[in-house]
Amino acid sequence: MKKKHYLLIIAGLVILNILTFSVILLKPHWLQSNQEKVASIGNDSISRQEWLNEMEARYGESILKDLIDQRVIEQMAKKYNISVKDKDIDRELTLLKTTTYTQGQNQNEEKLRQQIKYSLLLEEILTKDAVVSNKEMKKYYNQNKSLFVVPTSYHLSQIIVHTKKEAEQTIKELAQGSSFSVLAMERSIDEFSANQGGDIGYVNEEDERISNDIMEKIKDLKPGKWTQQYKTDEGYAVYLLHERIPEKKYSYKEVKNQIRRQLALEQMDMSVSADIFWKEAKVEWFYGNKKD
Repeated sequence: MKKKHYLLIIAGLVILNILTFSVILLKPHWLQSNQEKVASIGNDSISRQEWLNEMEARYGESILKDLIDQRVIEQMAKKYNISVKDKDIDRELTLLKTTTYTQGQNQNEEKLRQQIKYSLLLEEILTKDAVVSNKEMKKYYNQNKSLFVVPTSYHLSQIIVHTKKEAEQTIKELAQGSSFSVLAMERSIDEFSANQGGDIGYVNEEDERISNDIMEKIKDLKPGKWTQQYKTDEGYAVYLLHERIPEKKYSYKEVKNQIRRQLALEQMDMSVSADIFWKEAKVEWFYGNKKD
């Protein structure tokens, strides 16, 4: 259930990113000709309008639905006097960041917080009339305490190169002010992390991606600083520390309402979706009449 919850949050974040990108593209469109070229291929070209039409065809419905869902959630939360606390958003954000890698999570934290807020509000609205006994909730907590423990975690980026000489040159350029993410994209041989500017998300002592010896060195880093080069199975690696999250064990009191929502949703056996409230909110949209 919790994994599905986080996948919904990440999906919402992806849609928010697409929406933001679309707005950036649309603004010049209002001011410039529809036939402005955005690409040329020999004697052929692609106009801004063709580009926007294709984006609308691919993403238009999902983006509009997400915007509608957000407004529906806001209206239903106001109608039923439901709200979520910042500390609950903070806890969900910490759990999400340390358990699920999301591309660009460091730069998109505010968007993540927004998506978490809508997700929690929706769960609260859906379960507002549900009754779950204290005995059930305590039993779940005692059987799943590990779910509510965040080990000390480190948000890292890496650059992996073939030789020690390349690694030393990389460290020299970093000291001269070069961007870690740019160097990672230019020269790191780890293709996945290189495409993310070196970002590998959060790791802890149990993570097999980082050896115990290197982890001991990373523990001594200050955020914004990088390590010396270390020999790994892939080559020579340099690590940058973005953020350290101290170990946190959430008490039953802190997560009681989270458990109540989770157990209630399992008992109700329903999808966590705002669709059910569209009729109540009197929604009409471009892609059809009222949604059932």
